[in-house]
Amino acid sequence: MAGLFDRIRKGLSRTREAVAERIATVVGGRRLDEEVLEEIEEILLTADVGVDTAVAVTDGLRARAAAAGAEADVFDLLQTELEACLLTPPEVKINSLPTRPYVVLVVGVNGVGKTTTIGKLAQRHAEAGHKVLLAACDTFRAGAVAQLDVWAERAGVEIIRAQQGADPAAVAFDALAAAQSRDADVVFIDTAGRLHNKINLMEELKKVRRSIARQCEGAPHDTLLVVDATTGQNALAQATQFHAAVDLTGLVLTKLDGTARGGIAFALSKETGVPIHWIGMGETIDDLQPFNGRDFVAALLGREA
Repeated sequence: MAGLFDRIRKGLSRTREAVAERIATVVGGRRLDEEVLEEIEEILLTADVGVDTAVAVTDGLRARAAAAGAEADVFDLLQTELEACLLTPPEVKINSLPTRPYVVLVVGVNGVGKTTTIGKLAQRHAEAGHKVLLAACDTFRAGAVAQLDVWAERAGVEIIRAQQGADPAAVAFDALAAAQSRDADVVFIDTAGRLHNKINLMEELKKVRRSIARQCEGAPHDTLLVVDATTGQNALAQATQFHAAVDLTGLVLTKLDGTARGGIAFALSKETGVPIHWIGMGETIDDLQPFNGRDFVAALLGREA
């Protein structure tokens, strides 16, 4: 779909300038020798690809170049190596749900776009004909429920809320009871933003997860971490610690349109073992798109889909 690829390509323009255009300048007809490989590795590091991943990519380039010979196209080799860093996400569960209610727990630190992501996903499911319920389990931040209310109204979906300061695990439990009694198809659990290194807050998140599991067998069916691409390597630290706490099934990478650090996508996928499900490149619902590794790398390198 050309329109979708063009949108991704436009969103990655700043990262493309930081990676593809600089690599093109470095290579400039030169052989892929050790000096060029070192310069490529440095470029990858500045785009927040991460040390381990950047080393793995340049090692792969070295091996592929040796096998392919002097005529090899550096960007062909680079496309292959970068794609290998990205795990293939499962098919997006919009049109066919494996179980009902399908429960999605959404977590992350403050300010990453968690509630907005839930709103956009809820709207997609509603447009697919699903009965959607939102659980407002961020009971601490002033305005959090009001923000989710706006999205619920916009998407035409139901919302379960409680008084400010209520126990988030109890709200999640009640929301799933309501979902089952109302025959909801999809439930999104919105949680309070929390720093990944605050032990007490992570323990609270584990409690929410246990509450969901008690109320609905097999739930949560997806646990998505929303991370802000502009935070670079800090996003990797977040993903690592949230994964240890609540066993993530997928990542949502937001704000790719405002950063030259989109290389963090490769470190996130390769170093956590958690696939990216969605990428966000703006404020509208169409700016949240299912992740496709091949298209992502092609757009990043300025190539055709």
